Amino acid sequence: MSALPPMPSAHRTFLAFDFGTHRVGVASGNTVTRTAQPLRTIAATGAPRFDTIARLVAEWKPDALVVGVPFHPDGAAHDNTGRARRFARQLHGRFHLPVHEVDERYTTTEAQAAGAADADGAAAAIILEQFLRTLP
Repeated sequence: MSALPPMPSAHRTFLAFDFGTHRVGVASGNTVTRTAQPLRTIAATGAPRFDTIARLVAEWKPDALVVGVPFHPDGAAHDNTGRARRFARQLHGRFHLPVHEVDERYTTTEAQAAGAADADGAAAAIILEQFLRTLP
C-alpha cells in the first residue's frame, strides 16, 4: 500500500498477518535477522480483533505491517482477496503505519505440512519472511 520511509537505522521491525474469515495469524520479524516468528492467532471478527492488534502494535512497535493477500492458484482474485485488502486498509487507517501486501498462496498449507501447532501464526511468519526477502 505504501513504501517504507527512509530509516536512519537498518533495523526495522514488522508485524505480519495471515488474514482469514475466522482467524488471523500474527507474526513478528525484523531486518536484522530477516526471520519471523509466529506470535499468536486471534479471532477474525469484531472489535476485539483490533483491540488485540492494538496491544500487539503497542508491544512490538513495528515500523510497518504486512498482510497476506490470497489468490487462486492461477493468480486470479477471489472473495477473500478483497476482504484481505480491506483488512489491510483498516490496519493502515487505525494504526497509521505503512501496510505492505504479500501474495500468500499456499502459506497455510506450507505451515501445516511443516507440522506447525498454530498454522495461522506460522503462515503469518512465512508471509513475513517472504516479504523480508524482497527488501534490499
